[in-house]
Amino acid sequence: QVQLVESGGGLVQPGGSLRLSCVASGFSFSSYYMNWYRQAPGKERELVAAVSSVGGRTNYADSVKGRFTMSRDNAKSTVYLQMNSLKPEDTAVYYCYAVRMGMSYWGQGTQVTVSS
Repeated sequence: QVQLVESGGGLVQPGGSLRLSCVASGFSFSSYYMNWYRQAPGKERELVAAVSSVGGRTNYADSVKGRFTMSRDNAKSTVYLQMNSLKPEDTAVYYCYAVRMGMSYWGQGTQVTVSS
């Protein structure tokens, strides 16, 4: 059974940090391109960050460049999203997404709220 389980969300003040984790199971994790998406209330889901299956190359949305860092640990079948200097506009449900050659899987999401 394929599973992507996110954790690490919560309430944080502006300027604070959070680290999200996504643990994968049930598929060949190391061969999948991994992504973090987010969806704020009333908005479309948007790509935040991605990491390649080979070489660990990363890409980021312009809105989070320099603040967020994505990484993967294939031995643990886990991806991370380190989020620093958080802003209220980062408030959203964050989703983990795995994709490879037409196969794709979504996690259930974890809520991140940035508010004073």
